Amino acid sequence: MRAGLFAAACAACLMLLAPLAGPAAAQGPETGQAPGAGQGLGFNTGQVVSPLLTIDPDVLFSGTLYGQRIQEELRDQTEALAAENREMEAQLTEEEQSLTRRRPTMQADAFRAEARAFDARVQQIRNEQDAKERALQQIVAQGRDAFVRDASPVLGRMMLERGAAVILDRRNVFLAVGALDITQEAIARVDEALGAGDPGATTLQTGPEAPVDVPLEAPEEDSGAEATPPAE
Repeated sequence: MRAGLFAAACAACLMLLAPLAGPAAAQGPETGQAPGAGQGLGFNTGQVVSPLLTIDPDVLFSGTLYGQRIQEELRDQTEALAAENREMEAQLTEEEQSLTRRRPTMQADAFRAEARAFDARVQQIRNEQDAKERALQQIVAQGRDAFVRDASPVLGRMMLERGAAVILDRRNVFLAVGALDITQEAIARVDEALGAGDPGATTLQTGPEAPVDVPLEAPEEDSGAEATPPAE
């Protein structure tokens, strides 16, 4: 008699709990999704729902059309600056050799004056080219910042779809389930939403007309880096 009453009570409890569980409860273990999570919001029930997701920022940047465009622009500008440096180095070498050849025919005062002017020109050019290199490094950082800014809304939507509150850098995670990594999906989503981004947004001007931030006072002389005319 007591066994029958207990069975009837269990059956009544199951009937009361059934409306709360709903159909999602039956499929939760197969999808890895919390029972009822994302219902009515159009979420992909094949995705893992987790408060934490992981991503590899470097792979995301280099794998997207946006990041590849920035890398290509900066690579071209780096090569152009290197070519400009080589050209100026060859020009200064020629000027130094010319001064050396003309030295026997010059007055000592005239030679010293021209040698000082040449050293000042070498220092100025070095400062200008160093400023361009610093500007290029800043452009690299700005390009990545622009990518993160533009890609953040896309990643934010992915967080909402998966019920996540945080996306962690995968390189700093000791151990995680592979399904939590969204790098490849994020690449596809960013490409779909942003394409290659804004071409020309990261551009370094080179050549003699390029604006540079040169210190008002030249740094202390470095005899190992300057072109020094022959001693009298």
